[in-house]
Amino acid sequence: MSRFRIGFLPLVDAVLPIVAHEYGLAAKEGVSITLIRDPSWATVRDRLIYGQTDASHLLAPLAIATSMGLDRPPVALAAPFMLGLNGNTVTLSNDIAAQIGLDVIGDVTRTGRALADLARARASQGARLRLAVVHRYSSHNYILRYWLAASGCDPDHDVEIVVVPPPFIAESLAMGEIDGSCVGEPWNSVAVAGGHGVIVAATSQIWNRGVEKLLAFRRETLDQRRDEVEALIRALHEAGKIVSDPAQREDVARLLARADYVGQPVELILRALSNEIMLGQGHNATRIRDFLVLHREAANFPWRSQAMWLYSQMVRWSHGALDEQGFDEAAAVFRPDVYRSALAGTGAILPGASAKVEGAIAQPLAVGSHSGRLIMGPDRFFDGGSFDPDRALDYVRSQAK
Repeated sequence: MSRFRIGFLPLVDAVLPIVAHEYGLAAKEGVSITLIRDPSWATVRDRLIYGQTDASHLLAPLAIATSMGLDRPPVALAAPFMLGLNGNTVTLSNDIAAQIGLDVIGDVTRTGRALADLARARASQGARLRLAVVHRYSSHNYILRYWLAASGCDPDHDVEIVVVPPPFIAESLAMGEIDGSCVGEPWNSVAVAGGHGVIVAATSQIWNRGVEKLLAFRRETLDQRRDEVEALIRALHEAGKIVSDPAQREDVARLLARADYVGQPVELILRALSNEIMLGQGHNATRIRDFLVLHREAANFPWRSQAMWLYSQMVRWSHGALDEQGFDEAAAVFRPDVYRSALAGTGAILPGASAKVEGAIAQPLAVGSHSGRLIMGPDRFFDGGSFDPDRALDYVRSQAK
């Protein structure tokens, strides 16, 4: 039996490898999974690159940055399977939420402008807002920056963006060490349940179906164990069917709530899996469309255009150089060829293209596929922008920093 040690963080979007293991789906494919829980993304990444794990639940931008050597000597990674889209929120301390006059999610444009106005006012007084993200190279960082910049705030000067690992976000808010955060579930809900924060925006409202976590391998592992990797992908795809089944959702939430996985209350995890979030203490749960997409609409397909958009943000915020070759290198980390090969003949929907114009779909749209009928849901950016991978350099040059 093939064996994979998979590193993960205690987050709801680590659910697919957990379900693949616990429900025996991996074993049916001849794969044995050992799950290794870590407290920070830096640790998950380091275990992977030094061979302590064979694969990892990893931030998409971190996989790209690691492969390109943006913050350390490069280690080539490969991502043939996405573990989910969106699933994060922006949570503010009670005091800051009160100052911007908003205590529930509403118009994300209005919320962004109110936050940007407060940030600029605080910066002018020498008391910048301190906002936490989970890693420098995270979609949390780039989507938060995108939102703030489009709302009239300079993320490099009007706020202070710091890194706090997800399990410590709620405590940091409670202690007043940060004014807000962008993190995945259930850690926003933990802060809200403790009375320490208010959720004011979901990342799905900023970029609907934004790329989030992926299953990462060292490229040499994928090359040497290609058949075994493909078997693991099939198990994860089957896990997606279970997670998407409302009848099995509560059982999945109870599984994730175990101390060796997420270790938080079942009700918080169940709400995230159900696209329902309690925005503030005492509020009823609010349904947020597409809050966390784990399987449907080919959510697990690694679109190379999404990798390229992430690289555009690295360039925008001086985390990478403006270089056409850089876009190609970022795109090469995502491996739709492996995804298609693994799932060929299974009845899974296999998109015909490997890239698309991000942000261009306003209404459900049928697109070409090699297998099955693929309906893509809306993927709009909140400001109406779009990213054409064939004009990537023009896109970066058009964005104000």
